Amino acid sequence: MTLRIISTDDILFEGETSMVTLPGASGSFTVLPHHASLIASLVAGQIVYRLPSGEEHSVATEGGLVDVNRDVISVCIY
Repeated sequence: MTLRIISTDDILFEGETSMVTLPGASGSFTVLPHHASLIASLVAGQIVYRLPSGEEHSVATEGGLVDVNRDVISVCIY
């Protein structure tokens, strides 16, 4: 899957991932390969993503939006 995390100032991450966990407004959720398309709002919390190597990283967010479509996860945070 391709993950893009974008803030108002910069591209924080763009690359391949095997898993992404996001702080959704209705609760935290995880996106895996071949996930159904969705658009969701995000609340304050951590976006955690795993690289294909197994290494995990996280990015803090105060909120934002996520779009999942055809193994491309686009996250706009503030």
